[in-house]
Order: sequence, then C-alpha cells, then structure tokens
Amino acid sequence: MSKYLITAVLLLSTTHLAYAHESRDDAKNIKKSAPHAEQKDWGIASDVKKVSRTIRIAMSDDMRFSPNAIEVKQGETVRFVLVNHGRLMHEMVLGTKKELDEHAALMAKFPEMEHSAPYMAHVAPGSTGEIVWRFNRVGTFAFACLIAGHYESGMVGAINVTSKD
Repeated sequence: MSKYLITAVLLLSTTHLAYAHESRDDAKNIKKSAPHAEQKDWGIASDVKKVSRTIRIAMSDDMRFSPNAIEVKQGETVRFVLVNHGRLMHEMVLGTKKELDEHAALMAKFPEMEHSAPYMAHVAPGSTGEIVWRFNRVGTFAFACLIAGHYESGMVGAINVTSKD
C-alpha cells in the first residue's frame, strides 16, 4: 500500500513541477521578445523604428567584411544588414578592440560556444542578418567575426563615431 502512496505523491509532484517549468519558460520567452538595452562603451541596442540609416555589409569566405570601415555620427541609430555570400557561417560582433580580442581568445578555446547579444548577429551561408545599434558615444570601435580562425585571418572592421557637431 505504501508503494502506491509514494507513486501517487511522485506523480502529483512531477505534474506540479511541469506546470512550474512551463511558466518559467513563458517568462523566458517574454524576456527574449523584449529587447534588453544595456549601455556599452560602443553604444546601446535600439529599436528598428529609430533607425536613421541602413548600412549593408557583405561577409565572405575570404575572411573580409565589405565595407570594413564605417563613419557614424554620435546619436545615429544604424541598421546593419549583414549578407553572408560565403559557404561558411559568419558573424558580426560590435565592440572595443580589447573586448573583441578577449572574446576571440575564448572562441578559440571553445569553438562550439554559443553566444547571443544585441550587438552580434550570426549569419548562415547565403542568408542575411541584422543588428540595430545606436552609437551614443564618440570614439573608434571595432566589429569582427569571432568564429574560430576568422578573426585571426583578418575578418575585422572599424567604426569611427564622430561628434554630431
């Protein structure tokens, strides 16, 4: 008789956990759908409705971005449309040179590491991706493909953010 009681308690506990798990997943999905804007040294994520300019960037298997140098005014919100013309996966990650160097070193150690943030986009071969970013700080920043070997092969670019005056 106690076996049946234990089984019943376990079933009820499992059912309760399943419902609790579902609500946590729902909360996670809600959080994912709402963009989280965190101020970075190189700017902040923005809304597509605030885009003032669109810049197309081509990525290729010769480990290059085209263009690889971009001029932006402080306060400008840019939509980067990333087009992967290659047969390999590529990505674009915005940041400071120091942060990209550190991230690239991690990617070299852990090439299967998955990462996602508003300042990065992974683009499958033959596909497009996008980043919407507001450059609210003056300075010279960088972008790169941090897939193992790509950064080291020169798949980098520069963004010069000038004062709005």
